[in-house]
Amino acid sequence: MRLTGFFIFAASVVLLPVLFPDNYFVTVVGIAAGLHVILAVGLNLLMGYAGQISLGHAAFFGMGAYASAILTTRFSWPSLLAMLAGLWVAGTIAWLLARPILRLRGHYLAMATLGFGIIIHVILVQAAHWTGGPDGLGEIPPLNLLGWTVDGDQQWYGVIAAAMLLSIWLSLNIVDSRIGRALRAVRGSEFAAQMMGIDATRAKTQIFVVSALFAACAGSLFAHQQAFVSPDSFSLMISVELVTMVVLGGMASTFGAACGAIALTLLHEGLVVFEDYEMLIHGALLMAVMIFLPQGLFAGVSQGVRRGWALIASRQRHKG
Repeated sequence: MRLTGFFIFAASVVLLPVLFPDNYFVTVVGIAAGLHVILAVGLNLLMGYAGQISLGHAAFFGMGAYASAILTTRFSWPSLLAMLAGLWVAGTIAWLLARPILRLRGHYLAMATLGFGIIIHVILVQAAHWTGGPDGLGEIPPLNLLGWTVDGDQQWYGVIAAAMLLSIWLSLNIVDSRIGRALRAVRGSEFAAQMMGIDATRAKTQIFVVSALFAACAGSLFAHQQAFVSPDSFSLMISVELVTMVVLGGMASTFGAACGAIALTLLHEGLVVFEDYEMLIHGALLMAVMIFLPQGLFAGVSQGVRRGWALIASRQRHKG
């Protein structure tokens, strides 16, 4: 079932630019949505499956972005090598941070990750010699993949779509693996999981690192695609938005996280025309979804489709 869903989703992503060439919402908005999907899918592994909340996920997003930006602009590193360096930095920091921070639970864990995100944001602002400070860092060279320079919205759509599909495929495989089963046991009851012989600390550390790597990868792609980074792109509000995407789409569902990321991205773009009323309408819509679809958009839509098909089948039987 998950494999079928993946192929349907992949086919939709591939066909969109073919059916709607040079369309703004397919290319420009599609690029932003793809990056958000990578971030949300990675965070969902931590929140939805491991049950560990993070309010500082934008910090790893920023690490990947600034690693690529600094190494390519100030040291003339190849973009692919700079991206790998950003993944290494984010993964190492996540591994060092995971064991002490994941001992906490609930509100204490949320506050600890929040503090970590704020620290990274302050460093990005204050280390102006390297990061450009509040003004940011520009003139980031385009992404070069083994001699192929990614330039133009259509090409960027293809690269980010491929990265997005890879992140979803990896997430689905992790969920169905031994570590995925261990994470679901830890989320249900960490004490019971330990009684069954599961190393809860190791499982949570591994998924924390994997989640950070997803975010760092998205950050590197973001830096090269935008050719500019600033601390505002990795603030507390970005972390809150990522959590909102996961909850909105439906926790403990890879496709739910992807659905939430796409829906929130499209919502931001669609509400721009309302100007001063944008945030008011945005908040009202999110409240309505949480009230009427408490398990998330993906679960709600899936249930609606199943009920619709069941109703059609029932009517067909009665006619027969």
